[in-house]
Amino acid sequence: MAEKPGQQINDLIFRELIKRGYSLEGNTRIWNIADSKLWYLTPDQAQSYLDLEDEEEYKKTVTQQEIDLINNNAKEILDKFGDEPINIIDIGCGDGRKASMLIEKFKGTKIRYCPIDISSYMVNKAIERVKEANTVDEVVEFQWNISDFENISNISTLLRQGKYKKTIFLLLGNTLGNFEINELLYEIRSSMKGGDLLLIGNGLDHRKPKEIIKSYNSEYFNRFSIHPLLQLGMKKEDLEFGVRFKNSRIESFYTIKKPKEISFLGRSVKFETGDQVIVIVSYKYNKEDFVSFMNLYFDDVIVKPSEDGSYALALCKK
Repeated sequence: MAEKPGQQINDLIFRELIKRGYSLEGNTRIWNIADSKLWYLTPDQAQSYLDLEDEEEYKKTVTQQEIDLINNNAKEILDKFGDEPINIIDIGCGDGRKASMLIEKFKGTKIRYCPIDISSYMVNKAIERVKEANTVDEVVEFQWNISDFENISNISTLLRQGKYKKTIFLLLGNTLGNFEINELLYEIRSSMKGGDLLLIGNGLDHRKPKEIIKSYNSEYFNRFSIHPLLQLGMKKEDLEFGVRFKNSRIESFYTIKKPKEISFLGRSVKFETGDQVIVIVSYKYNKEDFVSFMNLYFDDVIVKPSEDGSYALALCKK
């Protein structure tokens, strides 16, 4: 059944669907539209991710792991900079909660904070949170705040003025796992000057897939994951939510329960019963591979894994 006239279809998501097409796994057609730029297109999408961060199981196994690592290693991070003024560029800032926690540890240090996110909703949340805390000297608000990560070099160049010569880049919340790792690390390293730091928080593949899946297989993650398909005109009742750990990554996907045709921009896509659509992927690297990637791009690397080996904080210096 084709879409009814006037039904809203998201242009960006539909084009991504057309461009990628599907692959076959046995007799199952697999559509993959897992691209982080599609996850936060609306305020509802962004808020559903923030809700996920506070969900009990996800918070225990993902969010809190990172928070504890930041708190336990804050002194070591501070010692790398001393008391000189710094820029903090918060890449994929979310609502700024983790950056705020770290900033609180920098007492007596002059800080200029710059949140970066594809979502204006997230950027506004981060700006509001950091301003209310009143712990930085300046919060940067300009057109580059709402941006993908291809503009990091432009941003860092603009901020490296006056007394703020050094920069710490934050890449927290498993953001690295949402991208091709070499491409993103190269982009960030190219934006850094000698002495700058990058702080990364990312999940590790600790070979306990059932535990990893458990933290994602929830109604909260379903609410977050389903938005791209709803914006293609699909209905919740026609989709079956699933999570699996495959190829060292979490995959959130939906199985089509009844045939569906989507027509838009003079093109049509037909989904058959049993088709699967992957909407979110999040890579988890084993500790050895994670450390190897960091050492490939940075001269001085310190990696701090969580006690259970499921998460790691990496402090990288150029």
